[in-house]
Amino acid sequence: MTQFYDARGNIYAVVSPQTLREAGIPLPVSAAECAVSRESWSHLAVALCCDWPAGQRPANSKSHRSDGLLIGPFQTSPPFDVLIVNTDGSLAERSGNGLTIFSQALSGQARMPEQGAQLRVHHDKGEALETSVKPAEVDGVQGFWLDLGKPGFGPSAVGAHDVTRVDFNAREVSHVQPLAQLDPTWRHSQFVRIGNPHCVTLLTDIAALPGNEQMRESALNEALTAIAYTMPVGAGKPCPAGVNLQWAARESAQRIVARVFERGEGPTASSGTSASAVASAAWRVGWVEAGEVEVVMPGGTAPILLEQEQGELVRVRLFGTARLID
Repeated sequence: MTQFYDARGNIYAVVSPQTLREAGIPLPVSAAECAVSRESWSHLAVALCCDWPAGQRPANSKSHRSDGLLIGPFQTSPPFDVLIVNTDGSLAERSGNGLTIFSQALSGQARMPEQGAQLRVHHDKGEALETSVKPAEVDGVQGFWLDLGKPGFGPSAVGAHDVTRVDFNAREVSHVQPLAQLDPTWRHSQFVRIGNPHCVTLLTDIAALPGNEQMRESALNEALTAIAYTMPVGAGKPCPAGVNLQWAARESAQRIVARVFERGEGPTASSGTSASAVASAAWRVGWVEAGEVEVVMPGGTAPILLEQEQGELVRVRLFGTARLID
């Protein structure tokens, strides 16, 4: 049975490997084997679990019922392996909201220990990526703290090419020509890797942030897809492996407003790793200090904890919460 969960407007379907196999999807036994063979099964799994049933797609809705598919667990006890499948059939290295939802699903199955667990995301871009997850309560809300580790900064961290260095707020950032060609205010970007690659474009006016409906419009959507997605769907420029795009503006001390266009998905209401990348980029350019940072997205506000040692950002934690939906 496929279940759907909502994490700040980001919706994922969750299904067990056994359910997919029983439905005839040729899923290998281990998550690692699934990752390297994903082209043989991922589109079938997305069609089965994420497509709208015939005649049930609401007007003006996205082409899929969810923003992605979580397959797992592959074990009965931690650590737990999981696959994060984008609706284009590609695999993500990490998703903050996805891992929050998977943690909530594990809790519903009485598999999440009180002390938390390690989640291992398998993908086809390298080694599996581990995330420590711990149940917690913040401001009366039950959820999970996700330890996303230490972020990397700059073009080399995300494999970006053909970008130039520019100054922003007396800090060095990148000028990404394909973004600046779309809008002259999109001329300052900070690359961040926090498990997966991000490009945070820094704006001085909140009113200049692009809206999700605007990013769904044909011409702009095609242009952003060319930047964010890998070939052959996109151009793979400036990042051949693709990159998640964010736009951010400082609202007040320790509070940033952001918009997200995800590699493999397009505009989304929220994204946990994108929020973490935005907070990290904001720290990098001096907009925020270490400690708690709020990142405001259309789907909700994500609390982020930034830990600093000797002037270096050494750890990023994301608080996520999710609920089961019909």
